[in-house]
Amino acid sequence: MKRVLFILSVFALVLSSCGSSNQAGKNQKSAGKAYVIGFYNLENLFDTYHDDGKNDYEYLPDGGNQWTEAKYAKKLQNMARVIAAMKEDNGAWHAVLGVSEVENRHVLDDLVNEPAIADAGYQIVHYDSPDRRGVDCALFYRPEIFKFITSEAIPFTFTPSRIDWSQWTQEEMDAFRTRDVLMVRGTIDGEMFAFFVCHLPSRLGGKGADLRPRGAEIAYMRAMELQKEFPGIKIVVMGDMNDNPGDASMTDFLRGKETIAETTDEDFFDPFLSMIKAGYGSLYYRGEANIFDIVMVNNALAHAQEGTFAIQPIVKDKFYGRVFSKPFMTNQSGQYKGTPFRTFSGGAFIGGYSDHYPTYIVIKK
Repeated sequence: MKRVLFILSVFALVLSSCGSSNQAGKNQKSAGKAYVIGFYNLENLFDTYHDDGKNDYEYLPDGGNQWTEAKYAKKLQNMARVIAAMKEDNGAWHAVLGVSEVENRHVLDDLVNEPAIADAGYQIVHYDSPDRRGVDCALFYRPEIFKFITSEAIPFTFTPSRIDWSQWTQEEMDAFRTRDVLMVRGTIDGEMFAFFVCHLPSRLGGKGADLRPRGAEIAYMRAMELQKEFPGIKIVVMGDMNDNPGDASMTDFLRGKETIAETTDEDFFDPFLSMIKAGYGSLYYRGEANIFDIVMVNNALAHAQEGTFAIQPIVKDKFYGRVFSKPFMTNQSGQYKGTPFRTFSGGAFIGGYSDHYPTYIVIKK
């Protein structure tokens, strides 16, 4: 009898431990429509060819990374494996997946046609950005779920802004180049949605401190315009923000709030504010956990009208976001144990995945 009770208790513990990672899958299979929406920084998904006007020389066969067709093929397979693993966990492909650090349309086409994810049938929205290295943002979507209407690449500009740019000269501002903010608008089951995909400027130090708040300000201003133009529109802002959820770019300029209760029509609910406080991380620097990969929603998704899509708790029935990590995506030993298993380390190709974990939310009707 004791043996039976022991076995039952172990079985119950296993079910409990699986609950948080499979919650999105439960939402997918329960009554009502549920969809996964997420973001993944693909960490330098470059092909092996030079793009005119771009500083992509290190990702050429004779470049610093000796970026061969074999390495490129391995990178594509790895990125597809992660996307497929999320599908396996959730019971369905992402309806919408934003990506960053992609060189061009060619690499996106190659990725969605990888055998591991080809069945998803992803369509692509992409614009070439003015970034000097040539890395862009893009959006994958499943056309049977998300009905595309329009898209735009929103350029980085210094005005109009509430940031004081007096430390910048006009020449410096004219010479600055970074990624555009991608906006894609369409419908899901008849409800209007807009998805913003960002890759805000890197942490350059010095004058770079105001660039991320400005990038967030650009996305916020356009989102508020869309709310006025399309009352009730549901907006998701996602991306590699190069800032944590508690930084001013996210809390002040994007008005990210930690709880749904405090979110108003002028705010965004940021599920990752509470998650970083709980110790979660989507990337690590000198052993410190950060969440730069943020997905937040406007009030129409946070306080959704009954019978319409709303953001759902998916981790431990408490957190509304998920940082997706699996052992194969993670260093299992050595100096970087427990951190994302990336493509290069110390200048050497190690065949990993990305230096970021993907993040996502679930919406349900």
